[in-house]
Amino acid sequence: MNEIYRQFLFLPEQGSSFAREIDALHYFVITGTMLGALAVAVVAAIFLFRFRATVRPYKITPRLLVPGWLEVVFIGGTLSLFVLWWDLGFRQFVMMRTPPPDAQEVYVTGKQWMWRFAYPDGRGSVGVLYIPAGRPIKVVLTSRDVIHSFFIPEFRIKQDAIPGRYSTVWFQAVRPGTYQILCTEFCGTGHSTMRGEVVALSAEDYERWLDGGKRADGASAFPDYGEMTPMEATGARLAGDKGCLRCHTTDGTRHIGPTWAGLFGSRRAFEDGSSAVADEGYLTDSMMDPRDHIVRGFAPVMPSYLGQLDAAEAAALVEYIKSLPGVPNGR
Repeated sequence: MNEIYRQFLFLPEQGSSFAREIDALHYFVITGTMLGALAVAVVAAIFLFRFRATVRPYKITPRLLVPGWLEVVFIGGTLSLFVLWWDLGFRQFVMMRTPPPDAQEVYVTGKQWMWRFAYPDGRGSVGVLYIPAGRPIKVVLTSRDVIHSFFIPEFRIKQDAIPGRYSTVWFQAVRPGTYQILCTEFCGTGHSTMRGEVVALSAEDYERWLDGGKRADGASAFPDYGEMTPMEATGARLAGDKGCLRCHTTDGTRHIGPTWAGLFGSRRAFEDGSSAVADEGYLTDSMMDPRDHIVRGFAPVMPSYLGQLDAAEAAALVEYIKSLPGVPNGR
């Protein structure tokens, strides 16, 4: 039945672990609405013929009394169906925004008119994202210029890339293959050419790519990206070059700003009484809009780095902060 529906609706193949589940909700909504529309059409046809005037002059149609319980069933059933669809859709939304703990991270940057990919080990690519099939991939997404939208039809994921902000989504390719990446937010004259590919590799091919893409004969099986520097090392260098370490420590000691030791994943309490988990989005916001949320106990003295850090530099700093372990009683 799944395949019949998919082909009837001209949907692409189900290439991710949750594509079938998302399509199932799609089928459920379409089937429900079509059956409802059919029921309305049938009732309308019955009324048209049952209560039509057959002689002139026309007579007023007698008032039709409908039992109250029937109205309750009709209205309550319809509303319940919509609430059920919302609940199922919300659960899917949360699931797609909550990657597994062992997900492999990839930083994706949209730029007129290309997609750039960066891996935590320092390697990167343009236009082609290499991933291992069967392993969850966490995409940390941003834009360098205007709003783009990262869309992989076969994986059933679509997420906006917003300048100066990071958003996350994840997927898991169920089989090796090549899947297209599209931009679905109009971003300028080259919008239609902003395409890319996800190349899902088998475990053996992915290991060869990590090893430099060497085939058994010693030739390169994949593009050569040159010498690679881990993002954590780049972030550590930037922390010194950009003056971050003048206010933040990496060993847990208190200073002008909160320590970076154990910062990632911790819950931060703010002066306005709210709080948030220090994830990729929070760390990026803190760099670009530091006065948006002032951590309790610290003065609002940090300047904005908007325009001073590009997407790759911000990502490197985030990776460096994530690599710092926590310390007892660290602030």
